[in-house]
Amino acid sequence: MQWSAVVNEPDQLGESPFWHPQEQRLYWVDIPAFQIRRLDPATGVVESWAVPSEPGCIAPARSGALVIALRDGIYRAQSWGGALQLVSRFAHDSATTRFNDGKADPEGRFWAGTMYEPRDARKAELYSIDMRVQEGRPPGPHIELKAQNAIISNGLAWSPDAKVVYWADTPSHVVQAWDWDRHTNAMTHHREFARVAGKPDGWKPGDAGYGGRPDGAAVDAQGNYWVAMFEGQRLLKFSAKGEQLAEIPLPVRCPTMPCFGGPDLKTLYLTSASYKRPDDELKQLPLSGRVIAAQVDVPGLPVNFVSD
Repeated sequence: MQWSAVVNEPDQLGESPFWHPQEQRLYWVDIPAFQIRRLDPATGVVESWAVPSEPGCIAPARSGALVIALRDGIYRAQSWGGALQLVSRFAHDSATTRFNDGKADPEGRFWAGTMYEPRDARKAELYSIDMRVQEGRPPGPHIELKAQNAIISNGLAWSPDAKVVYWADTPSHVVQAWDWDRHTNAMTHHREFARVAGKPDGWKPGDAGYGGRPDGAAVDAQGNYWVAMFEGQRLLKFSAKGEQLAEIPLPVRCPTMPCFGGPDLKTLYLTSASYKRPDDELKQLPLSGRVIAAQVDVPGLPVNFVSD
């Protein structure tokens, strides 16, 4: 695969990319920079929008709004750069825990997972937030705890038939899967989908012998699961059965999340990190932190929109 940068300036920690089909733009966030960004590939123009705390993930809404998980809760902006309206603040200690990976499910619920920053306890959780008004339910968002016992929530994705949900706990080097009922939002038949080798004792950046850990993910139209391997300088592609189909080398050490975009969904975009990386690594891999892209033969799934 031939990778090229689609933006000139690197992010500190790019994450949560999605392709907006109506706007024909790529959206993503730079978490520690407190920025939401979007690119118009037709013109090359990149816009940035400052928000008050770390934007862990974002998703488009059917109303035209943007749903954003900041450090302490879920917010909605009616338009690009607009005022942030609180959807729900969460009870976690925002001094140690923030929202991280998330996206909308095929029914229009917004899912967001947390990360526990001290990384010495399994306190990260995964939530679904249903903003739809439904008869017989109290007004306001309906929130469900969907998974827990993790450190860093990542790798969220759904199968093309919307019958399987995937989720990774990055430090565990494991991607999990559940059968999922899109109508009831029930998760059953929990299982290990894929496991990769852990970090060797004493390993440091630049050493050989480590293939990275699962970060963000996307699923293509054939049901294959593509996952960014942070610190591994590679993408892994798994079949729906959890069989590794491909290992794709990358020009960045720390890829963070892929997404499929372009008019035919055959452009694979990938965010990456430069934050706190060694100087020699950044010199050897000058695309670190940038959004990069390559062409693929099989299209990806279109982004899901939040029903708000």
